[in-house]
Amino acid sequence: MEIRRSAEREITRLDWLVSRSSFSGAVSFDPRFGHPRNTHHGLLVTHNEDTVEAGWGFDTHRHRNMEIVTWVLSGSVVHIDDRGHTSVITPGQAQRMTAGTGILHSERNDAWRHDPSIPRHDDPAHVVQMWVVPDAVGVPPSYAQADVTPALESGELIPIVSGLPAHRGAALGLQNGYAGLSVARLRASGAVELPAAAYMHLFVARGAVDLEGAGRLDQGDAARLTNDGGHRVTALADAEILVWEMTRGLAS
Repeated sequence: MEIRRSAEREITRLDWLVSRSSFSGAVSFDPRFGHPRNTHHGLLVTHNEDTVEAGWGFDTHRHRNMEIVTWVLSGSVVHIDDRGHTSVITPGQAQRMTAGTGILHSERNDAWRHDPSIPRHDDPAHVVQMWVVPDAVGVPPSYAQADVTPALESGELIPIVSGLPAHRGAALGLQNGYAGLSVARLRASGAVELPAAAYMHLFVARGAVDLEGAGRLDQGDAARLTNDGGHRVTALADAEILVWEMTRGLAS
Protein backbone atom coordinates (compact mmCIF):
# COMPACT_ATOMS: atom_id res chain seq x y z
CA MET A 1 0.00 0.00 0.00
CA GLU A 2 1.38 3.37 -1.05
CA ILE A 3 -0.23 6.65 0.05
CA ARG A 4 -0.06 9.69 -2.21
CA ARG A 5 -1.14 12.98 -0.62
CA SER A 6 -3.04 15.65 -2.50
CA ALA A 7 -0.28 18.25 -2.07
CA GLU A 8 2.26 15.90 -3.67
CA ARG A 9 0.55 15.94 -7.07
CA GLU A 10 1.86 17.93 -10.02
CA ILE A 11 -0.15 21.15 -10.51
CA THR A 12 -0.77 23.08 -13.73
CA ARG A 13 -2.18 26.59 -13.28
CA LEU A 14 -3.65 28.68 -16.09
CA ASP A 15 -5.99 31.68 -15.98
CA TRP A 16 -8.96 29.35 -16.43
CA LEU A 17 -7.68 26.00 -15.13
CA VAL A 18 -6.14 24.34 -12.09
CA SER A 19 -5.19 20.76 -12.90
CA ARG A 20 -3.77 18.34 -10.32
CA SER A 21 -2.17 15.26 -11.89
CA SER A 22 -1.58 11.99 -10.06
CA PHE A 23 0.75 10.71 -12.79
CA SER A 24 3.54 12.37 -14.71
CA GLY A 25 2.98 12.99 -18.38
CA ALA A 26 6.56 12.02 -19.21
CA VAL A 27 8.90 9.20 -18.25
CA SER A 28 11.06 10.71 -15.54
CA PHE A 29 12.60 10.05 -12.15
CA ASP A 30 10.30 11.03 -9.29
CA PRO A 31 12.58 12.15 -6.44
CA ARG A 32 9.68 12.52 -3.99
CA PHE A 33 9.10 8.79 -3.93
CA GLY A 34 12.34 7.31 -5.28
CA HIS A 35 10.54 5.91 -8.33
CA PRO A 36 12.19 5.90 -11.77
CA ARG A 37 8.85 6.92 -13.23
CA ASN A 38 5.42 7.95 -12.00
CA THR A 39 3.48 7.33 -15.20
CA HIS A 40 0.81 4.81 -14.19
CA HIS A 41 -0.57 2.35 -11.68
CA GLY A 42 -1.78 -0.90 -13.16
CA LEU A 43 -3.67 0.08 -16.32
CA LEU A 44 -4.48 3.60 -15.12
CA VAL A 45 -2.23 6.09 -16.92
CA THR A 46 -3.97 9.43 -16.25
CA HIS A 47 -5.85 10.65 -13.19
CA ASN A 48 -6.41 14.41 -13.28
CA GLU A 49 -8.53 16.54 -10.97
CA ASP A 50 -9.45 19.73 -12.86
CA THR A 51 -11.15 22.96 -11.84
CA VAL A 52 -12.36 24.78 -14.97
CA GLU A 53 -13.63 28.35 -14.82
CA ALA A 54 -17.02 29.24 -16.34
CA GLY A 55 -16.98 29.89 -20.06
CA TRP A 56 -13.67 28.09 -20.54
CA GLY A 57 -12.44 24.60 -21.27
CA PHE A 58 -10.47 22.35 -23.56
CA ASP A 59 -11.10 23.26 -27.18
CA THR A 60 -11.27 20.65 -29.94
CA HIS A 61 -8.41 18.16 -29.76
CA ARG A 62 -7.74 14.58 -30.81
CA HIS A 63 -7.31 11.34 -28.87
CA ARG A 64 -6.41 7.85 -30.12
CA ASN A 65 -6.41 4.37 -28.57
CA MET A 66 -7.41 5.30 -25.05
CA GLU A 67 -10.40 4.71 -22.77
CA ILE A 68 -11.30 8.08 -21.24
CA VAL A 69 -13.66 8.29 -18.26
CA THR A 70 -15.00 11.61 -16.96
CA TRP A 71 -16.64 12.08 -13.55
CA VAL A 72 -18.04 15.50 -12.57
CA LEU A 73 -17.98 16.44 -8.89
CA SER A 74 -19.68 19.84 -9.22
CA GLY A 75 -20.84 22.10 -12.02
CA SER A 76 -21.19 20.77 -15.55
CA VAL A 77 -19.10 19.94 -18.61
CA VAL A 78 -20.24 20.04 -22.23
CA HIS A 79 -18.83 17.29 -24.46
CA ILE A 80 -18.92 17.74 -28.26
CA ASP A 81 -17.24 15.34 -30.67
CA ASP A 82 -16.91 14.78 -34.41
CA ARG A 83 -19.11 11.67 -34.19
CA GLY A 84 -22.20 13.79 -33.62
CA HIS A 85 -22.41 13.63 -29.82
CA THR A 86 -23.25 16.74 -27.80
CA SER A 87 -24.02 16.20 -24.13
CA VAL A 88 -23.95 17.95 -20.77
CA ILE A 89 -22.31 15.95 -17.97
CA THR A 90 -23.34 16.75 -14.39
CA PRO A 91 -22.65 15.11 -11.00
CA GLY A 92 -23.91 11.54 -10.88
CA GLN A 93 -23.47 11.01 -14.62
CA ALA A 94 -20.61 8.82 -15.83
CA GLN A 95 -19.07 9.36 -19.25
CA ARG A 96 -16.88 6.99 -21.24
CA MET A 97 -15.22 7.82 -24.52
CA THR A 98 -13.44 5.12 -26.53
CA ALA A 99 -10.95 7.07 -28.65
CA GLY A 100 -10.06 4.05 -30.80
CA THR A 101 -8.86 4.96 -34.29
CA GLY A 102 -9.25 8.63 -33.46
CA ILE A 103 -11.84 11.09 -32.20
CA LEU A 104 -11.97 14.89 -32.04
CA HIS A 105 -13.75 16.41 -29.08
CA SER A 106 -14.00 19.43 -26.81
CA GLU A 107 -14.88 19.76 -23.11
CA ARG A 108 -16.05 23.12 -21.79
CA ASN A 109 -17.77 24.70 -18.82
CA ASP A 110 -20.40 26.56 -20.86
CA ALA A 111 -23.54 24.44 -20.68
CA TRP A 112 -25.81 27.48 -21.01
CA ARG A 113 -24.73 27.84 -24.65
CA HIS A 114 -26.23 24.43 -25.41
CA ASP A 115 -29.23 24.27 -23.10
CA PRO A 116 -31.40 27.40 -22.70
CA SER A 117 -32.82 26.01 -19.45
CA ILE A 118 -29.38 26.40 -17.80
CA PRO A 119 -28.75 29.98 -16.65
CA ARG A 120 -25.42 31.62 -17.31
CA HIS A 121 -23.21 31.49 -14.23
CA ASP A 122 -19.70 32.07 -12.91
CA ASP A 123 -19.35 28.72 -11.15
CA PRO A 124 -16.29 26.57 -11.88
CA ALA A 125 -16.64 22.93 -12.89
CA HIS A 126 -14.84 20.38 -10.71
CA VAL A 127 -13.99 17.28 -12.74
CA VAL A 128 -11.94 14.08 -12.45
CA GLN A 129 -10.74 12.59 -15.73
CA MET A 130 -9.15 9.16 -15.91
CA TRP A 131 -7.49 7.29 -18.79
CA VAL A 132 -7.08 3.52 -19.06
CA VAL A 133 -5.26 1.73 -21.86
CA PRO A 134 -7.56 -0.41 -24.05
CA ASP A 135 -7.30 -4.14 -24.73
CA ALA A 136 -6.84 -3.54 -28.44
CA VAL A 137 -5.86 -0.61 -30.62
CA GLY A 138 -7.66 0.49 -33.74
CA VAL A 139 -11.23 -0.14 -32.60
CA PRO A 140 -14.05 2.16 -33.76
CA PRO A 141 -14.51 5.26 -31.57
CA SER A 142 -17.60 5.35 -29.38
CA TYR A 143 -19.24 7.42 -26.65
CA ALA A 144 -21.58 6.56 -23.78
CA GLN A 145 -23.08 8.33 -20.79
CA ALA A 146 -25.27 7.12 -17.92
CA ASP A 147 -26.94 8.61 -14.85
CA VAL A 148 -26.01 6.50 -11.81
CA THR A 149 -27.35 8.82 -9.10
CA PRO A 150 -30.05 6.43 -7.82
CA ALA A 151 -27.57 3.57 -7.40
CA LEU A 152 -25.17 5.76 -5.42
CA GLU A 153 -27.82 6.46 -2.80
CA SER A 154 -27.22 2.94 -1.42
CA GLY A 155 -23.88 3.97 0.09
CA GLU A 156 -22.27 0.88 -1.43
CA LEU A 157 -19.35 0.59 -3.86
CA ILE A 158 -21.13 0.70 -7.23
CA PRO A 159 -19.47 -0.40 -10.52
CA ILE A 160 -19.82 2.55 -12.88
CA VAL A 161 -17.58 1.96 -15.91
CA SER A 162 -16.02 -1.47 -16.26
CA GLY A 163 -14.92 -4.34 -18.45
CA LEU A 164 -14.36 -6.73 -15.54
CA PRO A 165 -16.49 -9.91 -15.67
CA ALA A 166 -17.33 -9.37 -11.99
CA HIS A 167 -18.85 -6.00 -12.90
CA ARG A 168 -21.40 -7.16 -15.46
CA GLY A 169 -23.96 -4.83 -13.90
CA ALA A 170 -21.85 -1.73 -14.50
CA ALA A 171 -23.68 1.21 -16.06
CA LEU A 172 -21.12 1.53 -18.88
CA GLY A 173 -18.75 -0.91 -20.52
CA LEU A 174 -15.02 -0.45 -21.03
CA GLN A 175 -12.76 -1.56 -23.87
CA ASN A 176 -10.61 -3.41 -21.35
CA GLY A 177 -11.57 -6.66 -19.67
CA TYR A 178 -9.11 -6.16 -16.81
CA ALA A 179 -10.18 -2.80 -15.36
CA GLY A 180 -13.22 -1.20 -13.78
CA LEU A 181 -14.19 1.97 -11.91
CA SER A 182 -16.51 1.89 -8.90
CA VAL A 183 -17.84 4.85 -6.91
CA ALA A 184 -19.24 5.12 -3.39
CA ARG A 185 -20.98 8.07 -1.78
CA LEU A 186 -20.69 7.56 1.95
CA ARG A 187 -22.47 9.23 4.84
CA ALA A 188 -20.41 9.90 7.95
CA SER A 189 -19.51 6.54 9.57
CA GLY A 190 -20.60 4.65 6.44
CA ALA A 191 -18.15 2.02 5.24
CA VAL A 192 -17.27 -0.22 2.30
CA GLU A 193 -14.67 -2.96 1.84
CA LEU A 194 -12.18 -2.82 -0.99
CA PRO A 195 -12.03 -5.98 -3.12
CA ALA A 196 -8.76 -7.83 -3.58
CA ALA A 197 -7.00 -6.99 -6.86
CA ALA A 198 -3.61 -7.08 -8.54
CA TYR A 199 -3.77 -3.28 -8.71
CA MET A 200 -6.15 -0.85 -7.06
CA HIS A 201 -6.30 2.95 -7.00
CA LEU A 202 -8.43 4.59 -4.30
CA PHE A 203 -9.06 8.34 -4.65
CA VAL A 204 -10.89 10.51 -2.12
CA ALA A 205 -12.89 12.86 -4.32
CA ARG A 206 -14.75 14.55 -1.45
CA GLY A 207 -14.65 14.54 2.33
CA ALA A 208 -12.35 12.38 4.44
CA VAL A 209 -12.09 8.66 5.14
CA ASP A 210 -10.18 6.23 7.30
CA LEU A 211 -8.45 3.51 5.28
CA GLU A 212 -7.77 0.39 7.32
CA GLY A 213 -4.02 -0.06 7.57
CA ALA A 214 -3.21 3.53 6.52
CA GLY A 215 -5.31 5.93 8.59
CA ARG A 216 -6.88 9.19 7.51
CA LEU A 217 -7.14 10.19 3.86
CA ASP A 218 -8.43 13.66 3.02
CA GLN A 219 -9.90 15.07 -0.16
CA GLY A 220 -7.43 14.65 -3.01
CA ASP A 221 -5.44 11.91 -1.26
CA ALA A 222 -5.01 8.52 -2.93
CA ALA A 223 -3.86 5.02 -2.07
CA ARG A 224 -2.22 2.68 -4.57
CA LEU A 225 -2.53 -0.98 -3.64
CA THR A 226 -0.71 -3.87 -5.32
CA ASN A 227 -1.73 -7.51 -4.77
CA ASP A 228 -3.85 -6.39 -1.85
CA GLY A 229 -7.45 -5.87 -0.82
CA GLY A 230 -10.04 -6.39 1.86
CA HIS A 231 -9.27 -3.09 3.57
CA ARG A 232 -12.22 -1.27 5.09
CA VAL A 233 -12.87 2.36 4.11
CA THR A 234 -14.90 4.34 6.66
CA ALA A 235 -16.16 7.87 6.09
CA LEU A 236 -15.09 10.38 8.74
CA ALA A 237 -17.57 12.85 7.23
CA ASP A 238 -19.77 12.68 4.15
CA ALA A 239 -17.39 11.45 1.44
CA GLU A 240 -17.11 10.23 -2.13
CA ILE A 241 -14.47 7.75 -3.27
CA LEU A 242 -13.41 6.56 -6.73
CA VAL A 243 -11.91 3.06 -6.88
CA TRP A 244 -10.16 1.56 -9.90
CA GLU A 245 -9.86 -2.22 -9.67
CA MET A 246 -7.44 -3.85 -12.13
CA THR A 247 -6.57 -7.52 -12.49
CA ARG A 248 -3.40 -6.90 -14.50
CA GLY A 249 -0.91 -4.13 -15.24
CA LEU A 250 0.69 -2.75 -18.36
CA ALA A 251 2.66 -5.19 -20.45
CA SER A 252 6.40 -4.70 -20.07
